[in-house]
Amino acid sequence: MDYINQINHLLKPSTSGNLLVVDLFAGCGGLSLGFEAQGFETHGFEMDVDSCATYRKNLKGKCTEIVLIPDTLLPPATVIIGGPPCQPFSVGGNQKGLKDSRDGFPIFINAVKTLNPEIWLFENVRGLLYKNKSYFEEIVETLKNLGYIINWELLNGVNYGIPQNRERLIVVGHRGNFKFPKQTQYKVTAGEALGDMALSAPPSSKFLTPSMDEYVAKYEKASFCKNPRDLHLNKPARTLTCRNLAGATGDMHRIKLLDGRRRRLLLREAARLQSFPDWFEFVGGEISCFNQVGNAVPPLFAFHLAQSIRDYLKSNNLARVRY
Repeated sequence: MDYINQINHLLKPSTSGNLLVVDLFAGCGGLSLGFEAQGFETHGFEMDVDSCATYRKNLKGKCTEIVLIPDTLLPPATVIIGGPPCQPFSVGGNQKGLKDSRDGFPIFINAVKTLNPEIWLFENVRGLLYKNKSYFEEIVETLKNLGYIINWELLNGVNYGIPQNRERLIVVGHRGNFKFPKQTQYKVTAGEALGDMALSAPPSSKFLTPSMDEYVAKYEKASFCKNPRDLHLNKPARTLTCRNLAGATGDMHRIKLLDGRRRRLLLREAARLQSFPDWFEFVGGEISCFNQVGNAVPPLFAFHLAQSIRDYLKSNNLARVRY
């Protein structure tokens, strides 16, 4: 099955009404979609209005629009998942860590302490292991003291069928015998993901102006880029972020057409590179939708993580939790 058919069919929600997953900082539902495709029930918690609307439009689970605090009441759940805001730790940001008011880890930790799930998982940027390594170690120690065995790995989405180099820190707390998903053998290229769209120029296309081309050239020279950072269709894309999708920046994602013109990525192209199915509809303005895509966990990557968690729960014959 080719990539486009795979994401369109494999990632359909197929919840069986038993195992409940609470998704904190759920965004538009990329992580939850992978879990629903594996048969889990989901309940997302997210503060952004558009992201919540997107979640509700495409997933079967609930999405509560709320600004999470450590004392937020959450439903009993077998699994807790989430992506605590990564801006405090991103290597592309200022890495203020604990001093950043956007830090969501106290909320995640308190949720684990209160609900005592059978297993939990959080995803974050690799920057958490660098300048903020001492804070990461503090997080791990705190969660370990709650009675969990903790394993973590740096996983690249490109090794799990995502047509994009996207390295993320995955941390899992369990009671024993959890195994991370096995890597796939084949790496999907950007060209396979985009198909004929990559060579088209629909009316909604935004082309780079001569001044933007000049700005990009200066940026690439200053960044010591060996090759232009256009989207190369014969290999996986570089990491998609809010910054390089929504903004006209020097490192913006763009496609060079056969006639030499360069245009920015379309929303559906960005969604495909993040493994969102074509039937998945985003709610909000252009910038909001690009931000939802850039912030998301690729659903196909989440699908593989959810399968590992499902296998873990099955092997341990753990109790099922309903609403």
